[in-house]
Amino acid sequence: MANHKSALKRIRNSEVKRVRNRYQHKTTRNAIKKLRDMTKKKDAEKMFPEVVSMIDRLAKRNIIHANKAANLKSGLAKHIASL
Repeated sequence: MANHKSALKRIRNSEVKRVRNRYQHKTTRNAIKKLRDMTKKKDAEKMFPEVVSMIDRLAKRNIIHANKAANLKSGLAKHIASL
């Protein structure tokens, strides 16, 4: 168990951040899956900027690596182009 007040605060803060990161990451993954399942190009093109924004936000906050974000975005762009 933690011995200092600051350590207790750090435990509380890290738990809040962990839960928030998990929520944002899972929400983004669900949006990516939804975009990949789309069959209409017009709908996919409309949703694409929102998903890219979510991916960029995860990369900016170091929830995912910048290269992973770039790979996801390019893969989604290829998928939309092939529709």
